Amino acid sequence: MSKTFLAILGRQPEISLAELEAQFLKVKKISDRLAIFQAEEVDIDRLGGSLKIARELEEKPLQVLQKMPEGKITLGVSDYSKRASKKTASGEALKLKKILSRQGRSVRVVLGQGAELSTATSLHNGLGSGKERKIEFLKVGEKWFRVVGVQDIEAYRRRDQARPARDARVGMLPPKLAQILINLCGVLEPETKLLDPFCGTGVVLQEAMLKGLKAYGTDISERMIDYSRKNLERYGFSGFTLAVGDATNYKWQGEIGAVACEGYLGRPMSKIPTEMKLKAEKQECGAIMMGFLKNLAGQISPGTPVVVAMPAWLREDGSYSRLLTLDLLEGLGYNIDNKSREGLIYHRMGQIVARDIIILRKK
Repeated sequence: MSKTFLAILGRQPEISLAELEAQFLKVKKISDRLAIFQAEEVDIDRLGGSLKIARELEEKPLQVLQKMPEGKITLGVSDYSKRASKKTASGEALKLKKILSRQGRSVRVVLGQGAELSTATSLHNGLGSGKERKIEFLKVGEKWFRVVGVQDIEAYRRRDQARPARDARVGMLPPKLAQILINLCGVLEPETKLLDPFCGTGVVLQEAMLKGLKAYGTDISERMIDYSRKNLERYGFSGFTLAVGDATNYKWQGEIGAVACEGYLGRPMSKIPTEMKLKAEKQECGAIMMGFLKNLAGQISPGTPVVVAMPAWLREDGSYSRLLTLDLLEGLGYNIDNKSREGLIYHRMGQIVARDIIILRKK
């Protein structure tokens, strides 16, 4: 039976929202930072774009607290209402503590710097961890939600930095973004074969296998294939397929259920490129990505999802110049799921070469 959940969207809300829409039903953005959706269960560890997930309460927060087993309660309240402040959030928490204290319960209230507890604060205090007496409520207007998951920042850091084979020169795809790319493919059945044709050090493959998918990676560099193998074996994974191959002409084996990858992003840049340099970069990157998509189209079945992060370059006016136009992509035999494409550029403030996320399906 489906329940109503609330997601606290990440740093780039439109990307977080697109991920939720690909995975769940009746997704609705209710503010710049919040979205509600329907699901039976949600595992935040498999979502890259949401900071917190909370389930709508069917009873009042006090009733929930009164049903908790004996022992000290650790309580936090985050207020996402329109006129929320640190005072409103702390006031709700302290009011609950006062009532429970009169009833003989011991309560420790976790206070934040503002109306909401940060992800780090919630994580550090074990709120939303599933522990019986550690709880965080979210208030949105008159509705209340209970946090059921908090994004584990340290787990992402470990998965990124503890890999034995790394190469900063080829770029560092964050595990969080790899999860998002996979999830944008839609709901995939367990054991679906997911292809990454530019697998590099294997971050997408790693996240695919953690999700219960079969991993198939190719890369033009033999060294990168060796790195992917070492990184996957570190987790004890087996059954994955790796091969050296040029994505513009390689013949992949077997039925491919989904494709998720970071394509060729071109040369690293430390400043905004001139028009001449940008044109040259676009020609080089465009030839590779067009060649790849054309090659892939003839090897996958209609309806197969293809999610690709392509380069986009920062301009003087603060906008980003994308690599390929929509008509070119459609002409290669794909339908484009995110035709507007606005907001699906993954970047940090001032980043010169960003990642433009394109969601395609084979016609």
